[in-house]
Parts: sequence; structure tokens; C-alpha cells
Amino acid sequence: MTVRGTTVEIPTADGVADAYFVHPDDALPHRAVIVHMDAFGLRPQLMAMADRLAEAGYAVLVPNAYYRHGRAPVIDYPEVIDPVNDDAIFDKLVPLLNTLTPEVNRRDADAYLAWLDECPLVKDGPVGLTGYCRGAVHALRMAATHPDRAAAAAGFHGGNLAREAPDSPHLGAHLITAELYFGHADDDPSLPPEQIARLAEALTEAGVRFRAEVYKGALHGFTQADTTRYDEAGDARHWVALLALLKRALPA
Repeated sequence: MTVRGTTVEIPTADGVADAYFVHPDDALPHRAVIVHMDAFGLRPQLMAMADRLAEAGYAVLVPNAYYRHGRAPVIDYPEVIDPVNDDAIFDKLVPLLNTLTPEVNRRDADAYLAWLDECPLVKDGPVGLTGYCRGAVHALRMAATHPDRAAAAAGFHGGNLAREAPDSPHLGAHLITAELYFGHADDDPSLPPEQIARLAEALTEAGVRFRAEVYKGALHGFTQADTTRYDEAGDARHWVALLALLKRALPA
């Protein structure tokens, strides 16, 4: 399927967010999916992933969550990102990540959904969500703050999903009505076994439909082909799981 992508601007409570929007090139409205970016931000890798979702029949929005600090990309990236050995990247990104509070996420989600509601290339009704790394936190939060709009939400190699903190995203489990899927990285310091168990317990107690799997041998960041953490097998598995979830909960 041929797709068409472009940069769009989304009015928000805090300014204007730039985003990548891609859709099947048939001039028809399609179900929407919001891709929540990883810590490295909106860049060609995430655009390519959005294109693949559009090829499956979805209208896909990838917002730049760092828009308050500039248009994407907010920093310069090497051709291959090495998150383990390049501390300079995180020196720049951590201050930006720290601004993405639950309240900021909620306000931004309001704006993204309002923009999709006005877009003639998007079908009315619920949307799908997927998030990578920190984006899994944002997807889980959005599923809780907008239960009437989220039909499905997925998170891959997400970190800090079930911390012992008052703003941990797992604490919103009782508000979620979407079907969820999690593809956890193996031996991930940002999501240790106790957090995996705490997340599953919260979702189970809330009666949320979900499936969570640990991808053995796949490191944190395994879906991102422009990083040294990329795992081809884990990435392929993630696509199977994500598309199956969307097909069940949000048929294209």
C-alpha cells in the first residue's frame, strides 16, 4: 500500500507541537494510531515505523513530545545511537524527559486527540496507542486518562512502568478499558522483575485485558534499528504482536 507522510503542527495548551502524520494514499479516512516516541525523540527511525503502520491501513501520528524545547530533532544524533557509551546524548535528553510529567502528558493527549478529530483522513471513533521506551509510559498514561478514546495500547521495552512512586503509570490501571500488550526487554534495569510483577498485578486486579511477554535476549531499545540495542528477532516479534493487537481492537 502506498502511503503519504508529512509534518503537521498541532495546537496545544503549551504552544504548537510538530508531528509526523502518515496515512494510506487513498484520500479515505482510516483508524488512527498514535506512536509515542522513545527517549531519543522524533526522527527518521520512528517515521519509518509509522510508515509501516500506515501500510497496514492506519492513519498514524507521531508527535514530538519535546516540542516545548524545539522542533524535531531537538538534538543532533549520530548515524548509529549508542546509548551505553555515549553519555553526552543523555546529558541533553534527561532534562527534557524530566519535563514530561503526567499532567503534561494529559494536556498533550487532549491536543493530539482534538487534532485527529478534525482531520478528514481519520475515521471517527477510538484510536490505538503504541509507545517505545519512555513512550510506553506515555501510552499507558493516555490509556488511563482517556479511556473513552483508547481501544488498544502497546508498550515495548518500556521503563519505569510500575515504580513505587505516586505518579507511577500502573496506578491508573483501574481507569483503563483498552486492551493492552507489553513486550518487555530481557534483563532491563529500567523495568526489573519486581516492576513487571507489580504491573501485571495492578492490571489483573483492575480487570484489564492484557498480555505481557519478556523477549528473551532482547535488550532495552530492541525495536530501534538506528541504535546499538537493536535486535532483529525482537523487532520482528514486536511487529507481529502490535499488528495483531490493532487488528483485534481497532480493525483497519
